[in-house]
Amino acid sequence: MPSRIFSAATVGLSSEIVEVEVDVLGQGLHNFTIVGLPDASVKESRDRVSSAIKNSGFKPPHQCGRITVNLAPADLPKLTPIYDLPMALGFLLATGQINFDHKNKLFVGELALDGKIRPVHGVLPISLLAKDKKIDEIYVPRDNAGEASVVGGIKVIPADHLYSLVGHLTNQKIIQPYPEVQIDSLIKKDEYELDMSHIKGQEHAKRALEIAAAGGHNVLFNGPPGSGKTLLAKTMPTILPKMTLDESLEITKIFSISGKLPKGEALVSTRPFRSPHHSASSVSLVGGGTFPKPGEISLSHRGVLFLDEFAEFPRPVMESLRQPLEDGIITVSRAKGSLEFPARFILVAAMNPCPCGNATDPERICSCSPGQIVKYQRKISGPILDRIDLHIEVPRLKFDKLESGESGETSAEIRERVEKARKIQEERFRDLSIITNSEMSSHQIKKFCPLDEKGIALLRTAVSSMRLSARAYYRLIKIARTIADLEESDKIQPGHLAEAIQYRFKTD
Repeated sequence: MPSRIFSAATVGLSSEIVEVEVDVLGQGLHNFTIVGLPDASVKESRDRVSSAIKNSGFKPPHQCGRITVNLAPADLPKLTPIYDLPMALGFLLATGQINFDHKNKLFVGELALDGKIRPVHGVLPISLLAKDKKIDEIYVPRDNAGEASVVGGIKVIPADHLYSLVGHLTNQKIIQPYPEVQIDSLIKKDEYELDMSHIKGQEHAKRALEIAAAGGHNVLFNGPPGSGKTLLAKTMPTILPKMTLDESLEITKIFSISGKLPKGEALVSTRPFRSPHHSASSVSLVGGGTFPKPGEISLSHRGVLFLDEFAEFPRPVMESLRQPLEDGIITVSRAKGSLEFPARFILVAAMNPCPCGNATDPERICSCSPGQIVKYQRKISGPILDRIDLHIEVPRLKFDKLESGESGETSAEIRERVEKARKIQEERFRDLSIITNSEMSSHQIKKFCPLDEKGIALLRTAVSSMRLSARAYYRLIKIARTIADLEESDKIQPGHLAEAIQYRFKTD
């Protein structure tokens, strides 16, 4: 009679229950067949499973005639070798070599040829699924046990070897459940090598980063080489507010599915900072593949995506940022499926004003022709520039400024103001599904950002003289709302709007 073991498949950032059915016909020539839309790594499981069973001291599949493994539902793609362990247990049950109550138990794990159980990707969303489906116990590789135990309310059994796991299931030698992790113990104290106080001068750029951190706005730095653009970007995470538990779980799911979760860490507790090279492809940035997986913009979710040498990125790569910059999600469509991944990040981009970098440097001569400068700047399209809230000129520092012993504000001092502004926004949006000012829709802007007559007149002048688009108009108001929050002002004052206007890109 066929056996049935429960496992799970990851689809996007969520998981679905998979039933691993094993039927053994002890007659005829040996044949081991896996059906149910398996990929290449799952098809190869038959060789790993056979060797692991033999080397664990059990009767191997090649002595048992025809074996059929069905992964149901059959229309759901089965990826990664996560089904090795449930296949092996299903075979041992079907052949009567072991007997145990497999109800309300879920198994995941890759098998080595000697029967050891290796870690797999995507354990956190599988644990969340198990809790949602009221499954009592989940059996995972020991290296994944900490990640699984982040989800309270289920018993996590860490497994090292097929033989020892069978001993546990047959009550011969019980494996102790992994202790439930206390979330507070996983939240590390933020420690960064860089600090805002390390940056000499550039107060205008630091102020822009503070506004960006407080409201979740995007920033573009433009200036000659060596002016500090990269250093400014790298200090951005140091002034961002500490993550909430929901944000940590959301980011950990993305890292777990992508196989990027740091070894030994059960939870991502610091905001991501991703800096892909300008030679990166569209797929690596937005995600994709035959079966879509998250890319760099999703790995930057609730953190910072830093694009250095912005104008050197291929045009299709930059244009792929349009949807996530506007909506906070990315839709990856392929022939075999279409998935949505979260991509609510702060974009910090840096570029030179021209190919040689000296066009705006008063102390160096630019060697580029006017045509080269125009061609270089046109590499970044108007729609992309329109989606970037803060456009900052970063000039070269004078020697006296570099040598001065003066230190500016520390990251901790700036972060304190940022966190206060975020708390104001949290209270403002408590009944909505948004977190920061940058996420407001036009309807929400009308509700939360009323302007007085002076403010409206100032905006009218700015829109007319700078030829701003409707998108830029609303983004100006969002920036002004964030500036007001930093000053703990209930209303947007004309001074807040005036500061916001100076950060906007002026179209020619």
